[in-house]
Amino acid sequence: MIPLSRRSFIAATAGALASTQALGQAAYPTRPIRLIVPFSPGGSSDFTGRLIAQKMSETLGQTVVVENKPGANGIIGCDMIAKAAPDGYSLLIVPREIGVNPSITKTLPFDVLKDFTWIGLATEGPFVIVVNPNIPAKTFAELVALAKAQPGKLSYGSIGNGSISHLNVEALK
Repeated sequence: MIPLSRRSFIAATAGALASTQALGQAAYPTRPIRLIVPFSPGGSSDFTGRLIAQKMSETLGQTVVVENKPGANGIIGCDMIAKAAPDGYSLLIVPREIGVNPSITKTLPFDVLKDFTWIGLATEGPFVIVVNPNIPAKTFAELVALAKAQPGKLSYGSIGNGSISHLNVEALK
């Protein structure tokens, strides 16, 4: 038998324990991941979520399931993630609206800054304003002048109250 010093014995024991712990842990992910989209199917958030889920599935070798949880300007889906186990298996495509919801909603069921871990920017996109060709405005300045000259005559559409598109147009009034 080879004699072991006390130091060698402790080092060998620590190494053995560390290696058994590492062997017992499976590589992430070991089960499907859910990606919550807090808006209805068919919109830009849903489209983006599905593209990301597909790429994640290919990269991780695991299914990523997109779940649409619309309602309350994204609050319902965001709340699901805020209350989910922090295990890396529940993710959220966060809408821009999450940043304005605290300003326009009296109480939220979560804290935007404390209940989420921000892991990356998924997309960026410009806003555009378009008009019917029969409207006599060909530039944004002409549209603003027309709206000021005819208060209450023009209307606009947005994806909903409190949305970034809604707030952008309201800021012009």
